[in-house]
Amino acid sequence: MNILGISAFFHDSAAALVRDGVIVAAAQEERFSRQKHDERFPRQAVQYCLSAEGIDASQLDAVIFYEKPLVKFERLLETSLAYAPRGFRSFLTAMPPWLQKKLHLPREIDAGLGGTYSGPILFATHHESHAASAYYPSPFEEAAILTMDGVGEWTTASWGIGKGNTIDLHQEMRFPHSPGLLYSAFTYYCGFRVNSGEYKLMGLAPYGEPRFEKTILDHIVHLHDDGSFWLDQRYFNYCHGLTMTSARFHALFGGPPRDPESPITQREMDIAASIQRVIEEIVLRMARHVHAQTGQRNLCMAGGVALNCVANGRLLREGPFERLWIQPAAGDCGGALGAALAHWYGHLKNSRQAQPSDSQQGSFLGPEFNDDHIRNALAPLGAVVETLNEHALAEAIVAELAKGRIVGHFHGRAEFGPRALGHRSILGDPRDPSMQRRMNVAIKFRESFRPFAPAVLSDRQREWFDLEVESPYMLLVAPVAAAHLRRSTAAQPSQSAADNDAVTGFAKLKALRSDVPSITHVDDSARVQTVDSARSPRFHAILSAFDRLTGCPVLVNTSFNVRGEPIVHDPADAYRCFMFTDMDILVIGNQLMRKEHQPAMAGADEYKRSFRPD
Repeated sequence: MNILGISAFFHDSAAALVRDGVIVAAAQEERFSRQKHDERFPRQAVQYCLSAEGIDASQLDAVIFYEKPLVKFERLLETSLAYAPRGFRSFLTAMPPWLQKKLHLPREIDAGLGGTYSGPILFATHHESHAASAYYPSPFEEAAILTMDGVGEWTTASWGIGKGNTIDLHQEMRFPHSPGLLYSAFTYYCGFRVNSGEYKLMGLAPYGEPRFEKTILDHIVHLHDDGSFWLDQRYFNYCHGLTMTSARFHALFGGPPRDPESPITQREMDIAASIQRVIEEIVLRMARHVHAQTGQRNLCMAGGVALNCVANGRLLREGPFERLWIQPAAGDCGGALGAALAHWYGHLKNSRQAQPSDSQQGSFLGPEFNDDHIRNALAPLGAVVETLNEHALAEAIVAELAKGRIVGHFHGRAEFGPRALGHRSILGDPRDPSMQRRMNVAIKFRESFRPFAPAVLSDRQREWFDLEVESPYMLLVAPVAAAHLRRSTAAQPSQSAADNDAVTGFAKLKALRSDVPSITHVDDSARVQTVDSARSPRFHAILSAFDRLTGCPVLVNTSFNVRGEPIVHDPADAYRCFMFTDMDILVIGNQLMRKEHQPAMAGADEYKRSFRPD
């Protein structure tokens, strides 16, 4: 049986195909359209999923949408009436897409499938889709489930239990009290884009001090022991206005929201640190309550808040659960996968057998390109290539990395979800103190404060990070192992640890924090990806070769894109990004390209302008 799951019309639209319970394919529309967070119907993602199985829409047995639009419309209507007359403006702004598409989803889906599909179109609930995406691919026969995001229909967080092929959700929080909207409000206030910049706020937090934590808990968030909370809506506008925060919010924190183009000040750093502490406390309290209520040893998580890897890492270290499994596509794109799996297991009652690692297949569920396609894509661009076998390629890559050169790596199936896990990645030497700035400024064209993640051989992770469990999806932050820390600054190499800790703000960037400074954040932490040969044999081989050459089993791993650009989709995207940035080496499949051998390529300025900064 072929089941297609679809998420669309809010942000990060996606499609996923499940055949007899096996995840065949999944992809976000933004990768094809080149429009970041594309919310439109995922026509190209759907077509990819069908082609991956060699079928057309007429051969689908069911199509499942990831939420119930009529219930969501009910929330919008009730909220606008509750806040009348103030709520009418936001209601009227939201109406055109609802009247054009969202209230006519069967028609939109039929058109998106080319009019050839004649089977049922069904609707899961938003948090049912999140819960299914978290539990069904997990390695657990039974587990507690926790979902947290902005809002679905009415639900903003939920918990329950998964056993065998069933999921029972027992409790929920409801709009307007939302962990995701709370974090997004502070994202907006600090000058970052909602539904895009939350990870920047998380990355900014270690530069600050949580001096506003008490202010938030005293005035805005009334937090209960079980992790549920009540938000004082006098501080927010999202129920009735076109912004996230109100004048009362601005007065509480000493001024208006930061202009996105203005410098980040210590105030924003401290606010980021404060709300990060609050969201971590919410997650910990919720998890402890869920553990007490369910008695389960394992926890599965999804929803946008589950992408807060700092909170996840703290939950792993301080929380009551022995093991966590977090859906790699934890946001709304993963709802497409969850909707399809919920239908196969929950609705059709098919049996489920948990896989020892998981059934997510490393989240390598997107398109791949064979040698002929790669050659045909590169030839018109005039690319000068070297074709190497697997062993020679790995050796060539690490030789360049060890020289301080930056390598774009495009191989195999694309990742599903927001993280690049080695198949659509830019790689660098983490020992190089200049690598973080070089990658941020000359490759990614983004803010210099943002940290980079390490990929580490799974059998060497404990030597380099205080992390006892695997982290294949880069969703856990852990401390860098003490044996690899350095406590000095470049300006004052003999500075004491106490003095070093007294450095504030972006001055912390100048500290040479560890033996791998380019992946060590200013609080001595790192967002770790563990790499094993089963999930990613090529990437594992590269890391192993780098370890043999340098004694370091760690590489910088960042997504293959520039600021505002979706992760590269095809070989032509990869080549353009390579040519228009300061990358030195490009590898696509078994083809290696050196920047100095490539012909000049026009259009660099246009390329940089073509993506709206996120």
